[in-house]
Order: sequence, then C-alpha cells, then structure tokens
Amino acid sequence: MEAGLGRRDAGVLAVICVVWAVNFLTSKLALNEFPPLLFTALRLALMVVLLAPRLRRPPADQWRRLIPLALCNGVFHFGLNFWALQRSTTLASPSILLQSYVPMSSLLAWWWLGERLTVRTGLGIAVSFLGVLVLGFDPSVLRDPIGLGLMLTSAAFLATGTVLGRDLKGLDAFGQQGWTAVIGVVPLTLWSLAVEPPPLEVFARVSWIGWFGVVYAAIFGSLVGHGLFFSLVQRHPVARITPYLLATPLLATILGIVCLGNQVGPRLWGGGALILLGVLGIALGKRG
Repeated sequence: MEAGLGRRDAGVLAVICVVWAVNFLTSKLALNEFPPLLFTALRLALMVVLLAPRLRRPPADQWRRLIPLALCNGVFHFGLNFWALQRSTTLASPSILLQSYVPMSSLLAWWWLGERLTVRTGLGIAVSFLGVLVLGFDPSVLRDPIGLGLMLTSAAFLATGTVLGRDLKGLDAFGQQGWTAVIGVVPLTLWSLAVEPPPLEVFARVSWIGWFGVVYAAIFGSLVGHGLFFSLVQRHPVARITPYLLATPLLATILGIVCLGNQVGPRLWGGGALILLGVLGIALGKRG
C-alpha cells in the first residue's frame, strides 16, 4: 500500500471489495427467483425504509441535478445491471464490464465539464474499450449479446450519474442513496408491473435465498459498501482508492468459479485484464 493510505483504511478497502464481490454472488442467486426489475424495486424500497429517519430535504437548487441522477443511478443503472446479471452465465463478464463506467465517465467529464484529458487517461480509455471488444468475443458472452448490451448501457447510465453527482451539494452518502431510492422506487415498480410477472405470483415461489439477496443488496451492497466508500473519499482522493477497488471484479470472478462452477475462457480473461488495466491507467493518470 502506498504512503498515506494506512492500515485501517486499507482494511476498510478490503471489506468494501469483499462486500461488493459477494453482492454479485448473492444477487445472481436471488435473480434465479426474482425478475430483475422487481428485485431492484424491492432493494430500493428496503433502502427507503431504512434511511427514512435520516433523510433531510435537499437544498432547493439541487433538485434539478438530484432527480436525473437518481433516475440514472437508481432506475436505469441498477435495473439494467441486475437484468444483465440475471442473463449472464458467469459472474466475471458483468462484474468486469461494469468497470467500463470509469472510462465512460472520464469521456463524459471531458466533453460535458471540460475536464482535461491526459495522454495516460486517453490510453487507459482506449485499452479499456479494446478489452470490451475482446471480452465480447468470448463464447459465454456471444451466446447472449443482449446481456453485453444491457451491462454496457447500465455502465453508461452509471457514468452519467457519476458526472451529475460531481457538483451535488448538501447531501452525504446516505442522503444521496436515500433520495435516489425514494425517487427511483416508483418508476422501477411501474416498469416491473408493465413487463414482468405480477409480484404476488413471484412472492409465492421465492425462497429464503431470494429474500436474503434483496436484504444483502440493500444493506451490505449499498448502505455498508457505499457508506464505507464515502468515508474513504472524505480522507483520500478517489484516484488513490480506485486501483484497489479493481479487486472487486476479480473476487467476483473467483466466487463465480468456486461457488457456481462458472467456466471462464481465455477471451474473457484477456478482455477483462485489458478493461481493468485501462481503468488502472485512468486512475493513475488522474493522480498526476
């Protein structure tokens, strides 16, 4: 670990990576029983219940940024993310492809906010997208190209939400998560009712594994993981933390192999390595 991170914060980073990697596994198991949009809506509903006592009204001038951010992150990113995860035959491809939001957000910040794009960052973006192309030709991905498109679209919405959140003021991590849940739960529920089986039919056949996945995604995946992450970015630049978070998709891939018997081919390994290498290059570029 580099100077300035410290053992305590290194331990917190390790906890975050493990919590988020396990979230891919528990969500994948739950999505064998829940349709993805209903699963996402239930996750947000539980977050509303848990965070309601802590919610404070945002500053009036922040609504125009908060509402589109909540729709991007809470509705479209998570809805499409869990949809892609349900369709995927491995944990590797969705967990790695999600990291493509990093080069996407860098490009958006350059185009939208006028942020400087260094040579190292530009190379990182190019390597990441090359990795997406290589990974896309893995047989497990080619069997379901729709899943690839869903995850890349999910990452694009997360990148948009990330850029929108740059100038959001007056909300801490729990406030932002809480209002994202409040704003997103109704559109997600309506979306689910329009295209998925009736909820009561689903609930009748869901086991404890499915419900555990909902609880884990809301409490650990969101509140614990993002709460700890927010505590770190208050003490360290995001670019210092990002490289260590790349352990999350690697751990998720290992969990998929060990717990689900996933078969990971050479193109997926190679494409995944390129994506993560590109993300690492972007993070290092932003340090300099």
